[in-house]
Amino acid sequence: MARPRFRRTRDGLVVTAALSLALTGCGGDASSGEGGEAATAPGADAITEPIEIEFWHSMKEKNEQAIKAMVEDFKKVNDKITVKPVFKGDYDQMVVAYKQAVQQEATPPLVQIYDIGSRFMYDSQQVVPMYKFIEQDKFDQNANIEPNIASYYTIKNKLWSMPFNSSAPLLYMNADAVKKAGLDPDKPPATLDEVGEWAKKLTVKEGGTVRQYGFNAALYGWFVEQLTAQDNAEYCDNGNGRNGLATKVNFGSGAGPEFAQWLGDLVKEGYATNTGRPTDQAQNAFKTGTIALHLESTSALGGYTEASKDKFELKTAPFPKVSDSSSGGTIIGGASLWINAVGHTDAEKRAAWEFVKFSNTPEQQAKWHEATGYVPVNPQAKADDNPSFQVAVTQLRAQQPSAATSGCLLGVMPEARKAAEVGLEQAVPAGEGQEPRTPADQAMQNAAATLQAPIGKYNANVEQ
Repeated sequence: MARPRFRRTRDGLVVTAALSLALTGCGGDASSGEGGEAATAPGADAITEPIEIEFWHSMKEKNEQAIKAMVEDFKKVNDKITVKPVFKGDYDQMVVAYKQAVQQEATPPLVQIYDIGSRFMYDSQQVVPMYKFIEQDKFDQNANIEPNIASYYTIKNKLWSMPFNSSAPLLYMNADAVKKAGLDPDKPPATLDEVGEWAKKLTVKEGGTVRQYGFNAALYGWFVEQLTAQDNAEYCDNGNGRNGLATKVNFGSGAGPEFAQWLGDLVKEGYATNTGRPTDQAQNAFKTGTIALHLESTSALGGYTEASKDKFELKTAPFPKVSDSSSGGTIIGGASLWINAVGHTDAEKRAAWEFVKFSNTPEQQAKWHEATGYVPVNPQAKADDNPSFQVAVTQLRAQQPSAATSGCLLGVMPEARKAAEVGLEQAVPAGEGQEPRTPADQAMQNAAATLQAPIGKYNANVEQ
């Protein structure tokens, strides 16, 4: 089967990263105009004089400072290469900026794209697949990249981008509240039903007012993806989009509606609070100490540790499974680095790879992890010995990569995540004693159905 490629349509639908670009006067050989499997990975001799490259990213605040520190460290050992980090907004804003750059023939040599943008980047034909640099330099992928992290960015058995900031899902616990309820935080709940039973025991009401909710989580589509993978099921068809273009999503059945019904019941019965879709609202609720159990990413651990130190003892546990029979595992989150080929010289591409390779070293991954809380991509990097963080590392390494845990490759995956959130909004009541707007099964089925047209439109513009 030939490599997928985009084509223009008369109705004006253009997946902009697929536009055929001419070289922009950057110089270099003819291969600099080709991306995808046709792209080449130049060797170290491509850099003959000092060069500066832009690195577009979506990290802000302390994470942006960590990127700047990494750039400074790189400058100390690479006197010919200057990396200029450029913040381009959050993950969604980054994709918009990248698409505009493709249209304007002005992409950066290096760009950070979130996990669910992977199919789009693969189909774009703009990049040099990372495996080509790996082969060129005989880079030891197995020794330098956690297998369960690499699997997400692996397409047709080849690594297409370099994992950079990776996160994992966890169950967070207010250990003081857990102990006060006579429960053992060292023997945490492992399934949704068990979390629900704990939530009932952990809810504290005084005079009809809830002083402490047993459970809280944002109405976040990522959790639907996690529970689907935990159930060893595929989020989308065709081997989670890895055996061919996915034609539908599967969250209208299985873990999707089960989670929606479970959470909806807890909220209706007054054992959980509905803080809506924004993750920061759910995070802020947990930080107050009035939530006993909470689902979130490892990326929140640093903030929770700081917020809880004078309020309560913080502990974590593995992300819950749908049921005792669930045999899958979790999916990593975060983003990866992509090297652009189209319109870039061999020197620019090689400079980008040198920085990518540097970012993956054990020393830099340890510094990055310590500064940001993301899981070290390189297994040789020293991870935080905080027991709460070690839960995530143990969880990650305990599972075997599979189609389910590698995540869904879908051209409209950002839309899919948002659609799942709409389904959750419909299925989860606003508060205690209230009814959902739509029964859970129907809400998630309706949400999944809204994706058929976008998926069909995307796929129609990709030729196999």
